[in-house]
Amino acid sequence: MIQRLSYALRETIASFKRNMTLSVAAVITSAVSLLLVGTTFLIQRAFDNLLVQWRGDVGMIVFVRPDVQPDALQFIEQNLKAQPNVIDTKKLSYLDKAQSYEEAKRVFAGDPTTLSLLSIDTIPSQFKVVPKTTDPELVRSLADQYRALPGVAGVSLAEDEFDVISTLSGFVRTVTIAMSLVLLAVAVILIWNTIRTAIFARRREIEVMKLVGATDWFIRIPFILEGLIQGLLGAVVSCGGLWTLNKAWTSGVAGFKPGTGVSSLVVPGGYVSGVMISLLLIGAIAGGVGSGVASSKFLDV
Repeated sequence: MIQRLSYALRETIASFKRNMTLSVAAVITSAVSLLLVGTTFLIQRAFDNLLVQWRGDVGMIVFVRPDVQPDALQFIEQNLKAQPNVIDTKKLSYLDKAQSYEEAKRVFAGDPTTLSLLSIDTIPSQFKVVPKTTDPELVRSLADQYRALPGVAGVSLAEDEFDVISTLSGFVRTVTIAMSLVLLAVAVILIWNTIRTAIFARRREIEVMKLVGATDWFIRIPFILEGLIQGLLGAVVSCGGLWTLNKAWTSGVAGFKPGTGVSSLVVPGGYVSGVMISLLLIGAIAGGVGSGVASSKFLDV
C-alpha cells in the first residue's frame, strides 16, 4: 500500500514538472475563478448585513427605549395594530433586547466603536412594521405619529434606499457569479488539457505498464492526483487573495465616520474562514473532475 502511494506521488510530481507551463496556467486560472467565487460570497454577505434590518418587506422600524415599562410597550403595540388597513398586523414582529443586539452585531460589524457602546441592557428593542400602503407620504405620517408615542426612541424608514441596495446587490451577484462560472469552466478545461497532454507524452510507458498487468486505476490515479493538486493549489492562492482583499476592505471601512452605514458592509472573519474552506473543496473537486474525465477518456493509447 505504501509503495503504491509512493509511486502515485512520485509520478504526480514528475508529471507536474513535465507540464509546468500548462500546470501553472491551470493553477492561475483556477485561482482567479475561485477568487471571484469567494468575492461573490463576501459581497452577498456584505449586502445582507446592510439589509438585515429590512428583510421580509419591512418598511418601518419602531425603536423602543431600553427602560420602557411593560404597559408602555403594550401601548405601542396596540397603536401599531390599531390600523390594520395601513399596516400588515400579521407580519408585525417584535425583537427583544437580545435579538436586537444579535442583529446589531451584523449591522455594526465594521464599527466597533458604536458596537462597544451597545449591550443587551442598553440597546433598544424594536417593532418591525410591514406597511400595506405604497404611499410614501402616508408611511412618513405614520412614522411621525409613532415618534410621539411614550417609550419610543425613534423610527426608521426603508424608503428608497432598500430598492437601490437590493437592485445593486442582485446586479453585482449576477455578474460576479457568471464571470466566476465561466472562469471555473476554463480552469477545468485547462486541467483536462494538461492531463491529456501528460497521457499522450507517456503513451509508450502506459502501453508497457498495461502489458505487464497494471490496471487502469493504477495508471489513472497519478493523473487524477495531478489535476486535484492543480485545483487545490489554485484554491490556496485564491484564499490568500480573498483574505488580503477582505483585510484591505475592513481597514478601509474603518476610516469612514461612524453612523454612515458603510460599516455594515464589513464581513466577519468567521464567515470568511467558512468561505475559504468552501473554495478549497470547490477547487479540489473541479481539479479532480477535470483530470478524472481526461484520464478516463484518453487512457486507451
